[in-house]
Amino acid sequence: MELLRQKVINEGIVLEGQVLKVDSFLNHQMDPLLMKEIGRAFTQLFADTGVTTILTIESSGIAPGIMTALEFGVPLIFARKQKSLTLTEDIFVETVYSYTKKQSNDITVSKKFIKPGDRVLIIDDFLANGEAASGLARIVKQAGAEVVGIGIVIEKSFQPGAQLLIDEGYRLESLVRIRSLDNGQVQFVELPL
Repeated sequence: MELLRQKVINEGIVLEGQVLKVDSFLNHQMDPLLMKEIGRAFTQLFADTGVTTILTIESSGIAPGIMTALEFGVPLIFARKQKSLTLTEDIFVETVYSYTKKQSNDITVSKKFIKPGDRVLIIDDFLANGEAASGLARIVKQAGAEVVGIGIVIEKSFQPGAQLLIDEGYRLESLVRIRSLDNGQVQFVELPL
């Protein structure tokens, strides 16, 4: 996705600890035209899967998730990281570790939103160690539903998340894959034409 790649080049900031800051267009301020194109790209990549539901995690996965759901014409569910007074019973819960926040969170989804037979596409903004996507996939399994794929906006290919998800048997599609953030420079994995 060339538009996304150019945004990463022009607006992404490499921080210490192999962190890529993209808050000007993805996870703080959002570029709606980019989000629309991201939704279209995921819809094309997963057109053959029979998606019935999109699942993401709050909050950075919501924008690409909702645009993908809009393109597919299916609902978006987002797992909550924060405790909610209205979401305390009949929930699926998994614990995931956040690489960027250096903390574990219980993520929750109401049991009324994912049912056996659902064909769930997981969408998230970043893939580093695979914790969030793997936790979401475990929730889908708890529900007796099927993960038909995992769509990632930006994959950090030099970290183990992609291989973890592939080893778990999931179809993984990333819009941009980063090979390295060494020396403050973004180096992309060159994808075949």
